Amino acid sequence: MDQYHNPTEATLERIGGKWKTAILCLLGEQGPQPNGEMLRILSPVTQKMLTQQLKELEADGLILRTVFPEVPPKVVYELTDSGKSLQIVLDPLCAWGKRLADAAKQAEQEPGN
Repeated sequence: MDQYHNPTEATLERIGGKWKTAILCLLGEQGPQPNGEMLRILSPVTQKMLTQQLKELEADGLILRTVFPEVPPKVVYELTDSGKSLQIVLDPLCAWGKRLADAAKQAEQEPGN
């Protein structure tokens, strides 16, 4: 078991990183998602980075990966119960980020920018 100096360190080890929170927010807001759809929605994330972050989230027990026996194989990701338990924290964080991104986008569109 990992040793942590404080609870924040333990949390950020699991959900820290540029894309992990975005993935968790997406799955929390929109439910189970196939890999290709997440790649499209989370653009400009690369397939390599998305795969790495998904593997880490799965290893930490926050998401579940389901492979459907189809040709080509269909892979869907969803939050586990542990991942869902983060929603109380992630929902306000995701909403705050959306407001920040919307404000930046609006500032870009204003004359003189």
